[in-house]
This record gives sequence, structure tokens and C-alpha cells, in this order.
Amino acid sequence: MKIIAVGRNYAEHIKELNNEQPDDPVIFTKPETAILRPGDPFFYPDFSTDVHHEVEIIVRIGRTGKNIEQKFAHRYYDEIGVGIDFTARDLQSKLKAKGLPWDLAKGFNGSAPMSAFVPKTDFPDLKNLNFRLDVNGETRQVGNTSMMLFQIDYLISFVSNYFMLLQGDILFTGTPKGVGPVQVGDRLTAYIEDRKMLEFDVK
Repeated sequence: MKIIAVGRNYAEHIKELNNEQPDDPVIFTKPETAILRPGDPFFYPDFSTDVHHEVEIIVRIGRTGKNIEQKFAHRYYDEIGVGIDFTARDLQSKLKAKGLPWDLAKGFNGSAPMSAFVPKTDFPDLKNLNFRLDVNGETRQVGNTSMMLFQIDYLISFVSNYFMLLQGDILFTGTPKGVGPVQVGDRLTAYIEDRKMLEFDVK
């Protein structure tokens, strides 16, 4: 399986990082080894001193497809969850300054904590879905999928023009504003609406 992630999909997050708003989705990938299973701790990497949390709605692909028309994209996923796109911001900044890929800053071991997946039918409207991240009981990020520049079905259609989507692939759909550093000893809790989906410690 593969993890396909979307950058710069929320306007306010683009502003907070002083990035340019894209005309098309910004796509990057993470390896399967980036997955952190629900409940497992995240071990702070020794190559960074500035790892940031980025909470995101995630989608699990349910069937194989390529060149998917947007109007049919909803047929290719039945489950959603919430995940964290951990980013070694200091390393990413160095790589970006040299025009190099972000892989080391985004795809390191454990950099993709993910909740269990639930049926998308549990929620009435995926285009108006609240989610948030608390750190040590304090809310750090709050988002709503209505604020996405590119909605889930569009992203699936877009990505499928370049990568064949396989059953079990994961799509990270982008993070809202409020990203920030985590520290050893922090406890992260992520919610969709008021449902606790993911909780783990930083060690």
C-alpha cells in the first residue's frame, strides 16, 4: 500500500507558513513504514528538534482504479479516519531552500499516526465535517472539510491520473491552520466531530 498526502489544501494554513496558494493539489507520498498504529507512542526522531503536528482527515481506498472521473470518485472509498502528518519542519525548511524533495522531512518512521477507520456513512456530510487536535488537553488545530481548496472526490480523481489507486491505499487530505511543535511527554488526541478517534503519547 502507499500513503498519498496533500499539502497546502487549506488557505489559512498556506498563509501561516507563507506559502503560495497552488493551482493544483500539491502531492507527496509517505512509505508504509511511516504508519503509526492506533495507541502506539510516537518516538521523537534524533535528526530533528522541530517536529510539527498536522491533523488531517484521511480516506482509505476501497477498490482499484485509475483515471477516475470525479463524479465516480465516491465509489472508491467507504471509510474515513483522522491522522497526523508529522513534519520535521527544520529539515523540511533546509530541503525546500535547496529545491530538494521533502521525503526525509515527511516520510520518516512513525510520521503518519492513523486512527481506526469508520464507515463514511457515520457522518452525514463529508463536505462539512469538523475535526480537531488537542495536545495535553488544549485544542491546537480546528478544521472543517468545507474549507478545503480541493475536496476529497476531486483529490481522488486528480491523484488517479498519476498513480493507480489500490485497495488499502491511504489519502491524507491536508491540514488546517494551527500547526505547531510537539515535545517529548505530550499527549495528542484527535477527534472527528465529537468522536475521539486517536490518542497517543510522544516519547
